[in-house]
Amino acid sequence: MAKVFVVFSTIDSKESAEQIAHHLVNQQLAACVNIIANITSIYKWKGNVEHEVEHLMVIKTSENRLPNLMEQIRELHPYEVPEIIAFPIEHGYPPYLDWVTSID
Repeated sequence: MAKVFVVFSTIDSKESAEQIAHHLVNQQLAACVNIIANITSIYKWKGNVEHEVEHLMVIKTSENRLPNLMEQIRELHPYEVPEIIAFPIEHGYPPYLDWVTSID
């Protein structure tokens, strides 16, 4: 079974999140993207502490699609330095993991 990853990326608007999610799914780079609205992010950027409302994209993909997925997020994302972090799934429901890796 191919390795499955969960990718997190925060973004400034629901519209931008949906645009990227549709692109990733349509291009078969992700099996699924969940969008969690209205999270609070507090972070330091260019010497200032920022406090923003963002949206979290939770993206499921296979290891072989991960490099292209990350590149597409980078190209489409409005941030200068977008958050793109990926975690391998160590355990999961095998039929679901098989589905993620079989998207066409």
